[in-house]
Amino acid sequence: MRKGGGFLTTHVLDTARGVPAAGLRIDLWRLEGGTRAALASMATNADGRTDAPILPAEDFDTGTYELAFHAGDYLRTQGFADEAPFFLDVIPIRFGINDAAVHYHVPLLLSPYGYSTYRGS
Repeated sequence: MRKGGGFLTTHVLDTARGVPAAGLRIDLWRLEGGTRAALASMATNADGRTDAPILPAEDFDTGTYELAFHAGDYLRTQGFADEAPFFLDVIPIRFGINDAAVHYHVPLLLSPYGYSTYRGS
């Protein structure tokens, strides 16, 4: 592992409503061997982004990470009702960081019955 000047951001768009997903909770975990360490928990702002990088430069390191997007809670607050269990509840996105000197952006495009992600810029 090597630390660098990179950082991690995310952005969540509610594609069913065509708006940023405000108030959606996101947890960040670091995975190493068989362990999972919680690093951050924050919610998206009115623009569907976190107010600060979810993993800032001073904590940014190579390795395997997981973002957990609490989609079910968000969708319920937006009036998307479904019988329990909700089809999409917590969406885990596991990804690797292999260059600690660059910006990684992991956005989520969300609807009640599907989602997509990619490495953004």
